[in-house]
Amino acid sequence: MELLLIRHGQPAWVGPEKEARNDPGLTQVGLAQALATAAALGTTRIDELLVSTAVRAQQTAAPLADVLGVKATLEEDLFELRLPPQWDGAPAKEVGEWFRTARSRGRVEWWEGAPGGEDFGGFHQRVADCVDRLLADRGIRRHSEDGNLWDADPEDGRRFALVAHAGTNSVILGHLLGLEPEPWEWERFSSSHASITVLRTTAIAGSAIWSLQSFSDVSHLPTETS
Repeated sequence: MELLLIRHGQPAWVGPEKEARNDPGLTQVGLAQALATAAALGTTRIDELLVSTAVRAQQTAAPLADVLGVKATLEEDLFELRLPPQWDGAPAKEVGEWFRTARSRGRVEWWEGAPGGEDFGGFHQRVADCVDRLLADRGIRRHSEDGNLWDADPEDGRRFALVAHAGTNSVILGHLLGLEPEPWEWERFSSSHASITVLRTTAIAGSAIWSLQSFSDVSHLPTETS
């Protein structure tokens, strides 16, 4: 079984009045990246397309769904770390300053997230529970005696694509590869906009593991949009 983790295209985080946006759509570059991703995967057999409810993820997935002729299934729990509601429409300069100063926080403070927003521990658990549920619904479950092994049919040739976010996809990577969670998942697995990461189940020890086949591939993007 293969799992394709696709990050959304470039988002328009800042509005026309220099206001911050919590759930932005794509820029023109991002829309071009979405089309290029769809063109690259258009001849690939994908059995299911699972998509974050964020606008930027849905806009990235739309051309891919069209070219594949499959319906995108929205999954709310694939949404990126939820930002404080009061940031939506606030001056983008102020929000950017918070992110800049927050990088110097200690490890305990990192887990707390932004004031009024989702904490990193809750975010990690939400995404990990979501991917476990999605896989279990499709017959792929953690081995009861070893959480890093999975009960999976070695002949399972299905391919699923998830269109989500840098943070969401990073949590999924760490979770499936058996790594301890960190409050800075984005930095541990720093992927590019509209990139494609591939995980595959590999038979081993009488069960299976998730094996990372490629990470943050952007070779399908034109130079001016990568």
